[in-house]
Amino acid sequence: MRRKTRDSAIRFVCSMMLLAGMSAPVPSYAETEGDERRDERQDARDTRQTGRESARDAKEECREGDEKSRAECRQEKRATKQGAREDAREKRRGN
Repeated sequence: MRRKTRDSAIRFVCSMMLLAGMSAPVPSYAETEGDERRDERQDARDTRQTGRESARDAKEECREGDEKSRAECRQEKRATKQGAREDAREKRRGN
């Protein structure tokens, strides 16, 4: 009788381990999508940062040139930054 009970217990434990293994999510699939989204966001951030740097340089050159007013230089900087934002949006959308 003890052997029958022990065999049943072993079968039960094996069955539970098998069920637990089958019901566990596959982590590699979720991590891959997350990594892709993370990389896309980082690319977009890099694009925006590059745009900020370009805008600073453009404004500095504008001020040194003395050809435009402060307001015109400010508008030029804004336009440069807006272009970088739009490029980042396109990268995030995957276009």
